[in-house]
Amino acid sequence: MVRTTYYNVVLDLFIPKFHGTTSDTIRYDTSNNDYTYEIVARKKNHSKKVVFRFANHPLLQSLISQNDAVFIGTYTTDLPFPLVQGPYGVPFLLNFPGSGQHRVRGELYSVSDHGLEKLDDLEGITLGHYERLPVKVVAENGGVPATVEAMAYYGHRSFAEDMWRKVGEVGFGEYSHELEKCYVKRDLRPKDTSFRDHIRLFCSS
Repeated sequence: MVRTTYYNVVLDLFIPKFHGTTSDTIRYDTSNNDYTYEIVARKKNHSKKVVFRFANHPLLQSLISQNDAVFIGTYTTDLPFPLVQGPYGVPFLLNFPGSGQHRVRGELYSVSDHGLEKLDDLEGITLGHYERLPVKVVAENGGVPATVEAMAYYGHRSFAEDMWRKVGEVGFGEYSHELEKCYVKRDLRPKDTSFRDHIRLFCSS
């Protein structure tokens, strides 16, 4: 029996791992299950949102197994955006459309409202780590739909300009395996300092 779920859409800015185009054709590659980042939007006249995401997290794997997330395809931002690494190699998409050297590449996913709440919590929306805002993405290789109005988890506006200056206004086109090697998992970071403070120290150092 197939459970019917209303979905939001998520794009993962990482090397593709999840494959399939409908809820009953999902396969998961377990070669790497350490994930971290994403983006979200609502399609017109539709009860779905679209999330653009890079650096995965085990949460997304769990949402897929619970029929709360579905892979749609590989997409790229319509305009260049800065994709940078902050403290502990954490990736941040910065909401400066037209800035940076690259249109950012990732994967689009459909997620349920329940799944979206979980992703918001993971990205620290209420803590000022990221904020979920619109982004337009374009399908690769003739994918359908060709263009999607999505939303993204961007680095929070309170530190975005400082972080962009800190990295010399140089970004990346996708969150690659090489960049992932710099990522420090949450449980390995110092426990006596908040992530907001880590960001502040990174930007001011």
